[in-house]
Amino acid sequence: MLLLLRLARKLIGWADFIAFTALLYLLAWLPWPGKRSSHPVARMFNAWCRAFVRALDVDLRLHQKNLRRLPERYILIANHPAAFEDIGIPALFDVVSLAKVQVKDWFLVGRISQAAGTLYVDRDSPESRHHAIDAMVEAVNGGQNIALYPEGGCKGRRLFHEFQSGAFDVSMRTGVPVLPVFLHYEAQDDFEWQPPYTLPQKIWHMATTVNNRANYYVYDPLEPKDYADKHAMKAAAYALYVRWNAQYLE
Repeated sequence: MLLLLRLARKLIGWADFIAFTALLYLLAWLPWPGKRSSHPVARMFNAWCRAFVRALDVDLRLHQKNLRRLPERYILIANHPAAFEDIGIPALFDVVSLAKVQVKDWFLVGRISQAAGTLYVDRDSPESRHHAIDAMVEAVNGGQNIALYPEGGCKGRRLFHEFQSGAFDVSMRTGVPVLPVFLHYEAQDDFEWQPPYTLPQKIWHMATTVNNRANYYVYDPLEPKDYADKHAMKAAAYALYVRWNAQYLE
């Protein structure tokens, strides 16, 4: 009976998601003279991400480990073990994400992400990384919250050996705090995105996993005024993630 109920939930979820995706894809071609943040796709993008989560039937849980009330404006950072967080984070947080430039070419999703105001970076180009930081500063100063992954891409279920400085540079330049979120997928093999698997294969793995629980732990923000520079802030953030990695994954 439970299996039938889950199957019915999945079928309804996919029907809703496919219809929603078709609508957003059509709207993504709509000429829009105003700000990207006011584009219809941008206003509906978070709801679309939630529809995608429902279609995959992932049990996404937000754990509020923060002791203080979260700020209205923030730069969200997270570890990056899977592709799921590209929709999981904006499903829970009102953010504009930084993504690799290759996302622009993804079927359907690329066009929708562009209309939603996603920021892009070519990770192999120093010039592109520099322009991405300027774009993030502009977005934050314009009142938007942004999300990025300081590991610099999907590095697997365990924390990578270093963080990039971009998020902390933006925080120092804008005065907006960094909000750390730690991600833990209980069925790590099914969610972790590493070679040789392709993105469609990982979507299938996530949609068919026996354990569909995804835990997102949000902690107190890091204030830029508390650190000497971006390097000190990065080191403090990385130390926290090392501790959480040991707590949840080891």
